[in-house]
Amino acid sequence: MSFMDAMKTCYQLKYVSFEGRASRSEYWWLQLGYCLLAFVAGIIDGVLGMSIIGTVVVLGSLLPVIGAAVRRLHDTGRSGWMLLLGFIPIVGFILLIVWMVSDGQPMDNQYGGVPTNTL
Repeated sequence: MSFMDAMKTCYQLKYVSFEGRASRSEYWWLQLGYCLLAFVAGIIDGVLGMSIIGTVVVLGSLLPVIGAAVRRLHDTGRSGWMLLLGFIPIVGFILLIVWMVSDGQPMDNQYGGVPTNTL
């Protein structure tokens, strides 16, 4: 999946979707896109002297980012509730990173079919 495909999937087609599965490429392209959006918003906020743009970007991206993380966990065969482990300092964060970079299950699982990486 390309960068633009991932952005379209997460911000348009599956904006608030917590069902199904997300491939590694979809998840990591979204993370890169979110970081770029936040960076640009931060620069604009710095120039304007206010934080309205950054706030809009963060709030507008919250559901797509969480949804993609839940779908990514589904791809590895784990419940989306495992995302809450991120609240455990250090260990939870490391565990989530390991799961997010892991291969997805090669066959259909209880969360759906294998992600195709195409729109």
